[in-house]
Amino acid sequence: MVAAAPSTADVRRGCALRVDGLRKAFGGVVAVDDLTLAIGAGETLGVIGPNGAGKSTLLRLIAGEHRPDAGEIWLGDERIDHRPAHLRARAGIALAHQVPRPFAGLTVRDNLRVAATAAAGRAAPVADGVDDVLELTGLADRADRRAGELTLLDLKRLGLARALAQAPRLLLLDEVGAGLVAGELEAVVEIVRGVQDRGVTILVVEHVESVIRSLAARVVVLDWGRLLAQGTPEEIAADERVRAVYLGDGELAAPAGERSAGAPPVRC
Repeated sequence: MVAAAPSTADVRRGCALRVDGLRKAFGGVVAVDDLTLAIGAGETLGVIGPNGAGKSTLLRLIAGEHRPDAGEIWLGDERIDHRPAHLRARAGIALAHQVPRPFAGLTVRDNLRVAATAAAGRAAPVADGVDDVLELTGLADRADRRAGELTLLDLKRLGLARALAQAPRLLLLDEVGAGLVAGELEAVVEIVRGVQDRGVTILVVEHVESVIRSLAARVVVLDWGRLLAQGTPEEIAADERVRAVYLGDGELAAPAGERSAGAPPVRC
């Protein structure tokens, strides 16, 4: 007897995050267009694509900084696309932005305390968690320094630390490696690996190929807000359509909805 295919509800229950038919336009520009993808619990999913592909918009839609025009966002078995950003933070979603925006006049520790209040109302070790995050991110010896005095690398660490202070179930990383050189990139990668070891689900948007290869076993490629391809980093690197998009040759772009021959869509 052939087993019945899992229902959509069953699939959602097995996923840490699932977005279905997500769409967002800004005026006449469609940034995310009928996008469906899913992430399994504890997975790190890489998202790449050329400038303007909708990567950062996707993260902001999930975090609640933007509201979708259509589609659904599910965190586990809870639909969250109608919740405001602060309730999504309390549900366990945290976003580290490409450009860190700490409170420059506050100390590193106080920045984390402020961020941790976003998790208020959800069971989380907020009080003890600040010191733990300082150690994890390599900021313990800078805890009493004002954020405005930090180097770029330490500002990147602080951006990660502010997100981690919320004790997230789902960590969204928006090009946290941008502007860093090789040794600095490795320092950030090591922090994220420490987060992976704790079982946190991660969605990472990144232009730096080495960061994606180091962190993500599965990668999706966006182009004009649509899913172009997905697979392992090696499969994506060999995909002619992906190379065409990055080189600017639109003729080789896949039709809407077509995916790489590598990995099938995740079923959590």
